[in-house]
Amino acid sequence: MKRTHILAALPWALALPFACAAPATGASWPERPVRLVVPSVPGGGTDLSMRIVAPKLAEILGQQVVIDNRGGAAGNIGAEHVAKAAPDGYTLLAVIASHTSNPYVMRKVSFDLDRDFAPVSLVVIVPSLLVSHPSLPAKNVKELIAFIRARPGELQFASAGLGSAPHLMMAMFNNLAGLEMIHVPYKGAGPALVDIMAGYMPMMVSNILSSLPRVKAGRMRAYGVTTARRSSAAPEIPTIAEGGLAGYDAATWFGILVPAATPRDIVVKLHGAVVRAVQDPVIKQRYLAGGGEPAPSASPEAFREFIRAEGRKWAKVIRDAKIRPE
Repeated sequence: MKRTHILAALPWALALPFACAAPATGASWPERPVRLVVPSVPGGGTDLSMRIVAPKLAEILGQQVVIDNRGGAAGNIGAEHVAKAAPDGYTLLAVIASHTSNPYVMRKVSFDLDRDFAPVSLVVIVPSLLVSHPSLPAKNVKELIAFIRARPGELQFASAGLGSAPHLMMAMFNNLAGLEMIHVPYKGAGPALVDIMAGYMPMMVSNILSSLPRVKAGRMRAYGVTTARRSSAAPEIPTIAEGGLAGYDAATWFGILVPAATPRDIVVKLHGAVVRAVQDPVIKQRYLAGGGEPAPSASPEAFREFIRAEGRKWAKVIRDAKIRPE
């Protein structure tokens, strides 16, 4: 081949490998199944919340959405895996409320939510209930605060473990009300609820999915919903703030993140798909029936601000309660 022909062909030859390796864009993505990493074991609240929306999300995207359960370390194992994944839109993380508090209750967290992930959207907010054994004399939030205040450092509260959502929500309650209680961590919410119903422990905060059926059966008393608004699953139960503790607002929640360098057009397309899926009447009703409140973010940026606000909130709760990292 003549030298002039070689030189003419060279730019095309050099460009070919890069063209083949070009990242996916919103126009072409997704071209294969998408993996949604759920940082908990099958059957838990995170798993169930994602399995409700995944089929509709797959229908909208035109590709299968495969649930990949990677539980452990309060959700950190799954998050670490996604933080290191290729930023191509094919690996998503089901982010949970505890991801925003873990950096303050654990000595070592290898990822940073703000630095290592790009937000997509909030999916659903799940309120909790402040509950007790029915034999506790206090009948409402004001009476409960007075009952605890009259016994500083004497009464116990149960939780699903140190730094768990039930622990931190009860710590927030005590911080705002100026109360002193003894924390008794259990290995999971299930055993703690059993002891509440048996009368061995006086009270705890528990997610509405687990506690509401027991409240309706008369096996526990509910003092209030932890969120700023009443739950559509139990509109007759006032919020804790309505009950007399102004400013109280806490919940578990689930959303979706992707690795930080994921192309913006893919993030935007995925955000639109999540919003459509969560707003689907069937999906929305399934969440509401289970006590969840569908809450898709207005934009990825709105979800980022939500995550940052949650981090600031729990950092203050943990600091005020003098909870030490483990």
